[in-house]
Amino acid sequence: MKIGNLIVFVFLILIATFTSGCSSDVAADCNSIKVGIVFDIGGKNDRSFNAAAWEGVKRAQKELGVCLYDIEPGNPTSIEPAMRAFAEKNFDLVIGVGFAQGPLMQKVARDFPNVKFAIVDGIIFEDDGKTPKKNVASLVFREHEGSYLVGIIAAEKSKTGVIGFVGGMDIPLIHRFKVGYEEGARSVNPNIRVIDNYVGVTDAAWNNPGKGKELALSQIEKGADIIFTAAGNSGLGAFDAVEQYGRDEKGEARKYVIGVDSNQNGVKPGFVLTSMVKRVDNAVYDVVKEVLEGKFQGGIHSFGLDKDGVGYAMDEYNENLIPKEVIEKVEQAKKKIVSGEIKVTDAMAK
Repeated sequence: MKIGNLIVFVFLILIATFTSGCSSDVAADCNSIKVGIVFDIGGKNDRSFNAAAWEGVKRAQKELGVCLYDIEPGNPTSIEPAMRAFAEKNFDLVIGVGFAQGPLMQKVARDFPNVKFAIVDGIIFEDDGKTPKKNVASLVFREHEGSYLVGIIAAEKSKTGVIGFVGGMDIPLIHRFKVGYEEGARSVNPNIRVIDNYVGVTDAAWNNPGKGKELALSQIEKGADIIFTAAGNSGLGAFDAVEQYGRDEKGEARKYVIGVDSNQNGVKPGFVLTSMVKRVDNAVYDVVKEVLEGKFQGGIHSFGLDKDGVGYAMDEYNENLIPKEVIEKVEQAKKKIVSGEIKVTDAMAK
């Protein structure tokens, strides 16, 4: 048996025996729809990007009765065999989480043209490199729009005139967050200083909270009092960094972090100014529902402020941290972005 086939065989056994979001009782009520999701190496409990996707498929399991299976590969070499294992079992939908899975899904979707796929943060094309692949729903987000809004909040809240940005991989997708954040902040204070650092240049950059904390502490030492993190599990290190500086005599945090992807306001209550949310949960839930209803459409599905695909999180954890007049300013900017009056630079379009 060839090594590649052996790996797929092992994954099939794992899927059949261990990896399942549903018991045999639930499987009987799953409407014959089997959904498999392959996370990136950050894992489904990263409280960020993967966690948002996990929330979406879990909601689909609960509300739509689908049968859900998941795999956390742990390393990049295990991702493609996991996808192939689901496809080999003729799953109704195979979901890949993260742009890094794009080249792998490209190959697997080509080999299984009758299987439906979805990828979060990636676009899969036909072999011509121009036409979106018909059996893949490419779920992408206009992160720069939501990042602009939290940039406004950061600049309004900053006392030092210095804010930070901690990215995961140093790639165009993460530059999109940073540039939107900078433009939003500079719409409030043209002279604001933005310090940016990246955890790394490989997939490991998403799962290194120690490095994330180190970078955040370095930015704080240079004057940053608010740090926006777009680094997956690595970003949780920035939460620890701001908490380390404690609270002032009024009980307010001396430094703040801005969360990303999921609503992370409750991770370190009082130290999280807001979160730039990507409604990955809704996008994933919707594509599962479309498969169930026979309405699946391949191609590019784009989510921005106009569809509430991105935004900022307000709840009981941060409602007292951001003045009402700042929220009004943010909402005005949101309307102008949706109408086209404000055009936020898309760093990936350059």
